Amino acid sequence: MNKQDLQMLYAYNRWANARILEAVANISETQFLAGNQLPHGGLRGTLVHTLFAEWIWRQRWQGVASSAPWRPEDFPTFASLKTRWDEEEKNLMEFIDGLTEQRLQAEFDYISTESHPHRRVVWEAMLHLVNHGTQHRSEAAAILTDMGFSPGDIDLIVFLNEGRARHSK
Repeated sequence: MNKQDLQMLYAYNRWANARILEAVANISETQFLAGNQLPHGGLRGTLVHTLFAEWIWRQRWQGVASSAPWRPEDFPTFASLKTRWDEEEKNLMEFIDGLTEQRLQAEFDYISTESHPHRRVVWEAMLHLVNHGTQHRSEAAAILTDMGFSPGDIDLIVFLNEGRARHSK
């Protein structure tokens, strides 16, 4: 895995997150806050978990120790979550842009949220984070679709096709 590949995957991650967040902007606060049977307790919980993962992995890659997971209650409104998401997205993309090929191949140590020590290669964990986001965006998309606010296709190939269409004009 090289920097160019990861930049493309993180551009996709950003695009797919934006599609989800654009759909969320159309629902009511009551719908945003509603719980359900999914592991993270609803749309807000799923999105908070997804954003927390982006934040904590970036922190780990930068050598900052883990902290306790964020709680959905930390984000009482969609606006509060969106503001934090925009900040983290900026920080994450700056981190990615500053990576070197050497850093991507380096190992790092971290403590999981379950308090287990691990050692990983940076690019492996970065690939994991995009995959993790795909899982939870799918859950969020299902919730939104059930509410009548589908985010549309969020597949990697759709992102790639849209990018090629923009560049070929």
